[in-house]
Amino acid sequence: MSLITALDINASGLTAQRQRVEVSSANLANSQTTRTAEGGPYLRRDVIFSSVSFAEAMSDAKSGLNGVEVSGIFEDETAVDRRYEPGHPDADGQGYVVYPNINMMEEMANLVEASRSYEANISAVNIVKTMISKTLEIGK
Repeated sequence: MSLITALDINASGLTAQRQRVEVSSANLANSQTTRTAEGGPYLRRDVIFSSVSFAEAMSDAKSGLNGVEVSGIFEDETAVDRRYEPGHPDADGQGYVVYPNINMMEEMANLVEASRSYEANISAVNIVKTMISKTLEIGK
């Protein structure tokens, strides 16, 4: 594996974690949104990553490894919270309003985990940069 390939793998991890932070931030920002442009409450979203299995990674080591990528964003349509608020403009005929069922603690934990993964990828990038620098010093 070349050092440039290592940088590419870490860059894919940085991109994936950035998107994860964006999705969790959107979930937190829309935790009280009862009406969207599509109609209905905001639906909680979660990022789905795809990766290469260990056996595939070992066989691909000669031709170059693949990094992680976001294969999709899942919308949880079943996660809603019905609250009795008859005076709310979005209340149904029985006085219930449908809110997104977003757990603040879970979203904050997702943000912390994504942040730490992002930091780990930055550290790996810095190590590769140091290795490249040391390799160039050998040539002097």
